[in-house]
Amino acid sequence: MNTKTIDSGVFYGMLRAGSARLGANKTTVNDLNVFPIPDGDTGDNMFMTIDSGVKSASGLKGAGLGELASAASKGMLLGARGNSGVILSRIFAGIARGLDGLDTADVAAFDHAMQCAVEESYNAVSNPVEGTILTVLKDSVAKAGKSGADSLEGYFGALLPEMEASLERTPDLLPVLKEAGVVDSGGSGLLCIAQGMSDALEGKAAEDGEEPLPAAGRTHAVNLDAFGPDSELGFGYCTEFLLRLQTSKVDLTTFDVNVIKDYLDSVGESVVCFREGSIVKVHVHTRKPGDILNKCQTWGEYLTLKIENMTLQHEEIIKREAASEEEAPAVLKKIRKPLAIVTVASGEGLAAALREAGADEVVEGGQTMNPSAAAFIEAFDRLDAENILVFPNNSNIILTAQQAAELYDKSRVAVVPTRNFGSGYVGIASVDHGCKDLQTLAEAAAEAAGSVVTGLVSKAIRDTLKDGVDVHEGDYVGFSGSEMLADSPVRSEAALALCEAIGAAEHDVVLVFAGSDVDGDESEALARELGKKYRRTEFIMNAGGQPVYDYIFVLC
Repeated sequence: MNTKTIDSGVFYGMLRAGSARLGANKTTVNDLNVFPIPDGDTGDNMFMTIDSGVKSASGLKGAGLGELASAASKGMLLGARGNSGVILSRIFAGIARGLDGLDTADVAAFDHAMQCAVEESYNAVSNPVEGTILTVLKDSVAKAGKSGADSLEGYFGALLPEMEASLERTPDLLPVLKEAGVVDSGGSGLLCIAQGMSDALEGKAAEDGEEPLPAAGRTHAVNLDAFGPDSELGFGYCTEFLLRLQTSKVDLTTFDVNVIKDYLDSVGESVVCFREGSIVKVHVHTRKPGDILNKCQTWGEYLTLKIENMTLQHEEIIKREAASEEEAPAVLKKIRKPLAIVTVASGEGLAAALREAGADEVVEGGQTMNPSAAAFIEAFDRLDAENILVFPNNSNIILTAQQAAELYDKSRVAVVPTRNFGSGYVGIASVDHGCKDLQTLAEAAAEAAGSVVTGLVSKAIRDTLKDGVDVHEGDYVGFSGSEMLADSPVRSEAALALCEAIGAAEHDVVLVFAGSDVDGDESEALARELGKKYRRTEFIMNAGGQPVYDYIFVLC
C-alpha cells in the first residue's frame, strides 16, 4: 500500500490496532520491571489509557481528523492511569494539537503532529529522564522526520526500526535498567502501539494467537449490604452516557449543547457535558436518572449508558449520614468544608488507618492498581470542599493525581507527592486544619512526609541482583524506597533483616501493617520476635489487608 494521506477513519483504525496490539502484549510489557515485585503494571496502565481514547473516539469516524484526534485525546486524558498512562495521554494530546483543524493529513502534517507529541510529553514531566518512553519517542520521531518518506507506510518504516533501536539503548542511559537487565517498559508499550498503527496502514490482520482485546479497568463485587431495604438515597446516582444527536429531533448545524448543559445544571450536580460532532458526553449526579434519560432522549438516542448508586461505592459516607438521617444530607449539600483530604490505599486496614489519621476520601488503588484521573475527580466532587489536599502514596500515581488537580476547577487542589503508605500516613496526620493557606499546608505536609522511613516486604517474582543483594524468585525481599536491603526464603526472616537495615532500634514506635496473605498467628509471632530484639522500640501490629506487600513498616 502507498498511503499519501490519512483521514479520521484511517486514524481511528490505527488507534484501535495500536490498542489491540498493546492489549495482546501488555503482560510482556508488565514483566519489563526494574523492581522484582508485582508492580509491573505499565502495560495495564498504558492499555487502559489508550483504550479509553479509542472508546471516546469510536463514534466520530465520520468527523474531521482533527476532531477525532481531539476526542481520543480527551478520552485518554480522563482514562490515564499511572505515570506511563499520563505520559501516553500527553503524547496523544500533542498529536491532537498537531492535527487540529485538519480533515486529512499527509506525511508532513503527520510528522508535525508527532513532533508536537514529543514536545507535549516532555512538557508534561517536571524532570524528564532520558532512557524512558520520552527518549524512545524523541529519537524515533527525529529519525522518521529526516527519512524523506513520501507515504505513511514509509514514515512508519523509518519510525519503527529507530524506536526499536532506541528502546535497546535505554539500559545504557538508565543504570537501573542495566542492573535489572531490562529495557524501559513504557518505551516497549509505545513500540507495541506504533507497531499496531503500522499494521493498520499495511492492512495486516492480527497475528494468530493474539489475545482478544480485553476490557479496560477492573470490576469489583458490589457490596449489597451497603444499601439495604431501610437505607435512604443520600447521594443519588452517578449517571454517564454518550448521546447521539438525531437529525429527526434537532438541527445538527444550529443545536447548542448548552441547552442540555443548562438543563442538567438545573436538575443535577457535578455536571460534565460537551459535544464532539453529533455526540454529547454527559456525566451528572442525580437522584432521578430516569427523568434525565427521558428528557435527553428528546434530543437523541443513547450509544452507551452507565448508572451507579453512589451509596454502594461510598459506604463510609452513608455511615456518617446514619447518625442524622434527616439533617446530615442537607447540611453536606449546603456547606462546603474549608479543607478535605483525599488519599489512596488498597486494603481495608490501610484505608481505616488513613481515615483515622484524617483522610476524608480513600480512593481504591495502589501498587499494580493505579486509579485514573477520573477516579480522583469523582472523589473531589463528593467532598465539595474549598481546598483539597491529595496524598497519592505511590510514585506511579503522583502524575495522575497532579493531572486530576489541574483538570479540576471547583476547588483549590494541591498534591503532596507521597511515594508510599508511610509517608502518606504521617503527612496526613501532620496536617494543621487551622491553617487557611493551601500551599503552606501542602509544603508542611510534604516536609513531614519526607522525614518518614518506610520499609516494605514483598515476594520476588524473578531472580535479579540489585544493590548488592542477590534476589531469588519466590524469596521475600525487604526494601526501602528503591534500595534493596534483604532477601530470604522465609518471610519473617526478611522482615527482621529489613528492620535491622532501616534502623528500627533508633525509633520509639514502629507501625507494622500485615498484608492480605499473612495470617494472624504469623504476624503475632513476628511481633514477639521484634519485641525480643528491640526492647526499647514499641511495635504496633495492624491487619492492613493490602495486596503485594506482606509487611509495611512505618518508623515514627
